[in-house]
Amino acid sequence: MRIYLDHNATTPMRPEVLEAMLPYLQGRFGNANSIHGWGREAKQALEQAREVVASALGAKDKDSIVFVSSGTEADNLALKGAAWAARDRGRHLVTSAVEHHAVINTCKSLEEQGFDVTPLPVDEEGLIDSETLRRSLRTDTTVISLMHANNETGVVSPIAEAAELARERGIVFHTDAVQTFGRVPIDVESLGVDLLSISGHKIYGPKGIGALYVRPGTRMVPHLHGGQQERGRRPGTENVAAAVGLARAAELCLASMPAETERLRTLRDRLEGAILSRIEGTRRNGHREQRLPNTSNISFRGADEESLILALDLEGIAVAAGAACTSGSLEPSHVLQAMGWKPESHGGALRFSLGSGTTQGDIERLIDLLPAVVERIRAAAAGHPEPALALA
Repeated sequence: MRIYLDHNATTPMRPEVLEAMLPYLQGRFGNANSIHGWGREAKQALEQAREVVASALGAKDKDSIVFVSSGTEADNLALKGAAWAARDRGRHLVTSAVEHHAVINTCKSLEEQGFDVTPLPVDEEGLIDSETLRRSLRTDTTVISLMHANNETGVVSPIAEAAELARERGIVFHTDAVQTFGRVPIDVESLGVDLLSISGHKIYGPKGIGALYVRPGTRMVPHLHGGQQERGRRPGTENVAAAVGLARAAELCLASMPAETERLRTLRDRLEGAILSRIEGTRRNGHREQRLPNTSNISFRGADEESLILALDLEGIAVAAGAACTSGSLEPSHVLQAMGWKPESHGGALRFSLGSGTTQGDIERLIDLLPAVVERIRAAAAGHPEPALALA
């Protein structure tokens, strides 16, 4: 029996999504920019997908959706595009210390090109203080990028408040919503964002597709060069099948969201409550309430995350220590470090991210196995050849 609890890294594609994509991987293979029948057929499917994604985000204009290859590309296009478009007005960007590496490393690249970036600190619950954000703004600030929900802790940030502050000062506001899209309601009008990134494979869609919402009137400079696809904002032949898959996945997630949100929150709280009460030396990382319904990040004092992950993997259970894009790295989580977490005192941290296939039985099996697994690893770390009694 295998149990997958790493849905913040990626999700399995729904059968309905594959079914929607197959015609555009086979007979309807045309280039959406060709004017013959095959091309027009592909173009129609692409524009229908664009309309569905726009509607899922509450966007008024379907042309505000730019299809790209991933959430990472969407972040790159948003930050580089907005920063370079406003370079004559200023070269200061504001972000946070807990962003995804797609944002962090894009900001580093912009710094190498003469831009100035201010990474805001977060409190021990992973939240940014609004007054700290306000004080960070300067007359030459042109872009703010704050993620909607953190991929490691699930903490959801008050984006609307920050976006309003940006709008008052004429600053472009971007949010990475890769983890929230399809999991919590998103309305770009209510949020007040100018740019918003999403990804297909986080919502049971295909890998290799993402999208960037661009509020009409937002100035951007494309960072790829080629043809005039995507209204000149992202050149390259569009991946019609993947765009269709993204749209179908979005439809399915939105339809099931109310019931699925409550179901996942109940399972998450059952798992988290059992771990914190049954295993000594554990603590939750991140705000208790203001987070995604499927995500729990927990530290285990006296046990390292690599050993925990491998031990659970041997039991057929997949969990993570943080972002999938940093797997293989021995560096501690920059997200948890920014929240004051110290591996020597708090121990290794695991992220449990639940999804549509997670059952009550999965959670109960993990609850039954985990105390003994943790105790074995703690005993080995302490130099004891045999584990002590499992913690009750």
